[in-house]
Amino acid sequence: MEWNFLATIGRVFINFMTSVGHLTKFTGQSLRHCIIPPFYFRLFLRQLMNIGYYSLPVVGMTALFTGMVLALQIYVGSSRFNAESAVATIVVIGLTRELAPVLSGLMIAGRVGAAIAAEIGTMRVTEQIDALVTLSTNPFKYLVAPRLLAGLITLPFLVLTADIIGVSGGYLVATETLGMNPGNYLKSTFEFLEVRDVVSGLIKAGVFGFIVSLMGCYHGFNSTGGAQGVGRATTNAVVSSFVLILISDYFLTVLLID
Repeated sequence: MEWNFLATIGRVFINFMTSVGHLTKFTGQSLRHCIIPPFYFRLFLRQLMNIGYYSLPVVGMTALFTGMVLALQIYVGSSRFNAESAVATIVVIGLTRELAPVLSGLMIAGRVGAAIAAEIGTMRVTEQIDALVTLSTNPFKYLVAPRLLAGLITLPFLVLTADIIGVSGGYLVATETLGMNPGNYLKSTFEFLEVRDVVSGLIKAGVFGFIVSLMGCYHGFNSTGGAQGVGRATTNAVVSSFVLILISDYFLTVLLID
């Protein structure tokens, strides 16, 4: 009984390390093809539109209501200690350093990561990737590199937009619903906000965008088993993106915290 239990643990560990090895090799190949020619600029621009522009509505809506709810909740807590003036400071710092990049990353993972995995997975099971190889087109350079670069570049811009929208949502709730003075709210916002707060959030956003694109490409590229395999790859891409975003968020916070 004990040996069976130990054997099960060993198999799980070996399978996990094998998956890590495959992912590391895939990441290395992908990064190499991101920096060496030729480059498919048209595909890159298309991915900029798909990942960035078409994600603006969902990211903006998420940021708006996050800022509004955050202002309400902080007001409830701070009013118990007569510290209502801290609402603006906590809202802007909480959004720029943590909530905007993390929530935007999670929303992009659900929208873009799933789409990337489904698209590339369908190409894999229908042998379109094999056809690319037959036509002397490197699938990493044609499929993976444009998506990785687009995810790395677009998510910081989306997060910067989310910062503005989220802070504006908090301002509207604080001034229109909670009756706070607009001038004092804006003064507190700009007085305590520092450049490093925004920069740390943008650094996180770039890492999260890379993770989402990488997971979508990796699981789609390695999908097997027809339509069922594509569905499984899509689910794995979203779940692994969520987990890696939350794990990397902690380590990035430790590195970037002052």
